[in-house]
Amino acid sequence: MKIMVIMVHPDLENSRANRTLMQYAKLNAKGDIDVRDLYNEYPDWNIDIEHEQQLILQYDRVVFQFPFYWYSCPPLLKKWMDDVLISGWAFGPGGNSLRSKEFMLATTIGGPEHSYRAGGADRFTISELLRPIQATFYKCKANYLPAFVTYNVDRMSDVAFQAEGARYAEQIFVPAVVETQY
Repeated sequence: MKIMVIMVHPDLENSRANRTLMQYAKLNAKGDIDVRDLYNEYPDWNIDIEHEQQLILQYDRVVFQFPFYWYSCPPLLKKWMDDVLISGWAFGPGGNSLRSKEFMLATTIGGPEHSYRAGGADRFTISELLRPIQATFYKCKANYLPAFVTYNVDRMSDVAFQAEGARYAEQIFVPAVVETQY
């Protein structure tokens, strides 16, 4: 299986969590994996739409890795989705390019897991909060895989990060069990 991880972090150099996960994904990969840094590739935010579309078509699975900011993804990822996943290509009449392609989210959260549940400090589960992105991939007739989530990254030890990195490198390659949603 050929996998592309698209890292979307506006300050990756200073992100202990996302840098560690990305390094583990590269080093411990059990298959064909390429990692890209979207903020590094597009510092001016001028996304090469055709290039991005052609890249996606080369991979079986695309993983978007990002820090969870204000209950959403970083703004460059939202812009990427708006620019790249266009009608006639990703959805709508003639838009079948992503049909059955696998997409996964990998996100890091500063807060503890118990905050992300009904009655918790953040009121909703991470699954509920990621629904708009999930709906986007369903609209594109793609297969949305379970998200990889690392909580409490602000207080995580190096040993815990190593364990999370190993878990991440493994989950990226888990075969999909997907119920077609379209």
